[in-house]
Amino acid sequence: MSAHNIRLAGIAVSRGIVIGRALALARAPLQVEHHIIPGAQVPAELERLQRGFDLAIGELRRVQQGLADEAAYADLHTLLDAHAMLLEDEALQQGAAHYVRERHYNAEWALMEQLAELSRDFDAMDDSYLRERKADLEQLVARVLQCMRLAPGVAPPPMTVLPSGADASLDVTSLPPRPRDALPQIVVAHDLAPADMLHFRRGMFAGFVTDAGSKASHTAIVARSLDIPAVVGMKDASARIAHNDLLIVHADAGLVILNPDEATLQTYRGLQAQMLQARQRQQRLRYTPAITRDGCQIELLANVELPADCEAAVAAGAVGVGLFRSEFLFLGRHDSLPGEEEQYRAYRAAIQAMQGLPVTIRTIDIGADKLLEVCGHALPSQEQSALGLRAIRWSLANPELFRTQLRALLRAAVHGPLNILFPMLSQMGEVRQTLELLEQAREELRARNVEFGPVRLGAMVEVPAAALMLRQFLPHFDFISIGSNDLAQYTLAVDRAQASVAHLFDATHPAVLHLIANVIAQCKAEGKSVCLCGEIAGDPHITHLLLGLGLQSFSMNPAQLLAVKERILQADTGVLAPWAQQVLELEDTQAALEPSG
Repeated sequence: MSAHNIRLAGIAVSRGIVIGRALALARAPLQVEHHIIPGAQVPAELERLQRGFDLAIGELRRVQQGLADEAAYADLHTLLDAHAMLLEDEALQQGAAHYVRERHYNAEWALMEQLAELSRDFDAMDDSYLRERKADLEQLVARVLQCMRLAPGVAPPPMTVLPSGADASLDVTSLPPRPRDALPQIVVAHDLAPADMLHFRRGMFAGFVTDAGSKASHTAIVARSLDIPAVVGMKDASARIAHNDLLIVHADAGLVILNPDEATLQTYRGLQAQMLQARQRQQRLRYTPAITRDGCQIELLANVELPADCEAAVAAGAVGVGLFRSEFLFLGRHDSLPGEEEQYRAYRAAIQAMQGLPVTIRTIDIGADKLLEVCGHALPSQEQSALGLRAIRWSLANPELFRTQLRALLRAAVHGPLNILFPMLSQMGEVRQTLELLEQAREELRARNVEFGPVRLGAMVEVPAAALMLRQFLPHFDFISIGSNDLAQYTLAVDRAQASVAHLFDATHPAVLHLIANVIAQCKAEGKSVCLCGEIAGDPHITHLLLGLGLQSFSMNPAQLLAVKERILQADTGVLAPWAQQVLELEDTQAALEPSG
């Protein structure tokens, strides 16, 4: 008889509770035949290899086009685009073809050899988001292998739920039989591909649990975007959970309960009902101004990845965009980087989508990685580091590219209120260089008689040096944005994507809170606005503490906005301020994130 109430801990990446039956997808290893082909067979083998790529890429593009007009799935659309570009990469295609031509490997073996080589490059990257793309590549190669095995003229089966590393898709019309209790299905797999998320969009599955993944993984990004209860990074969940097992997935807590007893089921059904009532209640707050009980007006902004995301931000009641990440224009570009005109159109689209509300666009925050290598702007792998040439450092090392982005931003400012945000500033020399290049960009537009608009300038505080140098920074900027994720990572010397130390990452660590509190206080003293745009900005459990520290501007994923607004409407900053100062003096702040009484 199975044990009851087995609690499995993972990484919380979304919200909600789902109770259902496990749809357990076994992970199949990528196994291929290895043999040497005769020289006369090389052209046919190269053709088979290319056909596999063409079919897999075409499939991704078709799925992506089907989402083109659905703003709610902008994150999924972007991930599919990034996956298609990974498959289109010459390093992957030509590398595999090289093994066929020069070593006479069969196509499957050649592709696996090139995958192994590229995987080593991904492993060398310090950026957690980029390291996660290795798993994406493995999934894509599995799909190419499947397409290569099809006879000429045979179309690949539709993309369906595909376990990472599996070499065949599962037909959702012939899944294993389900119990008759009509509970929803919860996918349990080693990992999922973005295209698999279409099944969640269609309501086929109610949640998912994966062994792999982190807060930066594609599964986490899509779970938040589609508001699906999910827990990732569980390591061995797929080995411990059997098909049709009864599960409770408590996404907010990063918790999965296997085979819950009746008492536990009743408890979580009650919590589920409370959450549903809370969401319904929060929906009524969409047009309610975010004002505390003592009359303090709070600015609630949205973090967005794409111009298409702006529609969701407006729908959630955001009063602007607090962080628009411009990296989507640059990532996965292997032949050329986006020019001024392409960037201008993207920034203009975001500004226009916000219908006159302010938009803050962060200049490129990217490291010196393989994604830019073909363009001649990467460093050797041994020089890639989270402490190396990234963000503003990369921009200042490539002034022509930086001025191109700045000109595009200045031009876009004609179409609505625009703020430009500079990431990872740490010293005054960088501030001066940045402002000089901005002025050069203005002069270049004047020389071409190209119209440009006024902009407000902001500095990101995401390294301790910026927090400590803030008094020197403030005269040069109109506002400050606190990136609490990186600020915590650099302050605590913890890479939260590293499983061995991820438990040490804590954005509410006393040292991090002291830095945040000091930044807020200094900005207020100088009459400069300050916004917080890290993960804790969208965590309702931390809202009261941030209000008590004096924060009046929050930027978060649009899906989190109404829950935070509800907390703001219940707050009295006059009561919270002295309590927050007491929290700063504690050794363990986690135990006291809510005021007593």
